[in-house]
Amino acid sequence: MFKNVKISVVLSVILAFMLIIAGCGTAANDRAGSQASSTNAQTTETAETIELTVSAAASMTDALKEIQQAYETKNPNIQLNFNFGASGALQQQIEQGAPADLFLSAATKNMKALVEQQLMDANQQKNLLSNELVAVVAADGSAPVASVADLSKPDVKNIAIGIPESVPAGGYAKEALTSAKLWDALQSKMVQGKDVRQVLQYVETGNADVGFVYKTDALTSDKVKVAFPVDPKTYTPVEYPIGVVKATKHNKEAEDFYNYLQTQEALDVFVKYGFSVPN
Repeated sequence: MFKNVKISVVLSVILAFMLIIAGCGTAANDRAGSQASSTNAQTTETAETIELTVSAAASMTDALKEIQQAYETKNPNIQLNFNFGASGALQQQIEQGAPADLFLSAATKNMKALVEQQLMDANQQKNLLSNELVAVVAADGSAPVASVADLSKPDVKNIAIGIPESVPAGGYAKEALTSAKLWDALQSKMVQGKDVRQVLQYVETGNADVGFVYKTDALTSDKVKVAFPVDPKTYTPVEYPIGVVKATKHNKEAEDFYNYLQTQEALDVFVKYGFSVPN
């Protein structure tokens, strides 16, 4: 009998000891799991990708896509999403509350309007680049165009320009044609595009004999050639202001990219695509 009691006591002690060990192991596992979860959360937070929406003039497309590759490589937590279009249309989108962190315009008037409405930070905007207006024709075409006066020739049936009210390049073209006293006379030949890249496409596809685009756009296509540069005295200087949108939820990241666009590295890319840097 006593022998059985001793055995029972020993078994009870062993069982209790095993339960204690199991409890300690569970607690240790819980702590380890908690620490792992905390570490994973910190890693996730550190690696969180910040998306910046950049509303930019269509004429900046090629240069900005190259800049995007370099910037995202150096800043892997930043993803740049570009919204390319006519500067006037982009201005309206920002006015209507469309998400945007930065605005890169092809005309100072669009930036000025947003600053006056306090939608852009007046202290975080500046003129970055300049451009030139040219008339282009199909590279393999035979349009008899060598000067603005040639646009009146019967052989020139369609002239493409951006919508003057919303596309800065179209507005500059209107100024130049008005200065040459040809704007009214050429109205029946006008084909309007929603942005400067569409104007370029009209000439590339033969839907227009001549088109007014920026020098930078002409350089991007081997399907067109410059017929003549437009006299810079006949239109407002083409300036490209950039700035940070006040409503941005990522002010630091937006400001960092805004500053990067002013570095020599970024400016060299813009120059490569035909832009000029104001003195």
